[in-house]
Amino acid sequence: MPKHMLRPQGEFPGAGLIRRCAAMFYDFLLCVALMMVITLLYKVVQMGIYGQEQLRQMSDAGALDGDPLLSTLLVMSLFGFFAKFWTHNGQTLGMQVWGLRIQNADGSAVSLWQALLRFVVSIGSWLCLGLGFFWVLWDKNKRSWHDIYSDSRVVQLPKGVHKQGQV
Repeated sequence: MPKHMLRPQGEFPGAGLIRRCAAMFYDFLLCVALMMVITLLYKVVQMGIYGQEQLRQMSDAGALDGDPLLSTLLVMSLFGFFAKFWTHNGQTLGMQVWGLRIQNADGSAVSLWQALLRFVVSIGSWLCLGLGFFWVLWDKNKRSWHDIYSDSRVVQLPKGVHKQGQV
């Protein structure tokens, strides 16, 4: 399968921690909104299946606490959000605002497998109190753990280039 080359092409510097954190915060807000919508839709479907009164009784009894199906839907939705942006144009909405892009060394978009690796390892990075993200400060190529593990990199695009192909 031919690689999807990202534009603009060129040698771009690795992204620093501050820009990465700013883009992550922006994406965090979008992800919270996404999870709220998914949860609302899930609860509406549950209400249609069980009825409002039975759902209220189940909730009061604690039967809905830690719902594994909802948790699975939320994690899959978050992965879908990131995977779509990373594999399509290498940028989430937050990354577009801050002029960052995820790419392979040859300037191509990451594969779905690489996106999955990035997603899983970044969760591990957070579980290690963010150490995987702070790794950017020590790595000479400004790579985080998920950059290293997925064999991809986050680069800073030149000023004025916020979306794929724009200059």
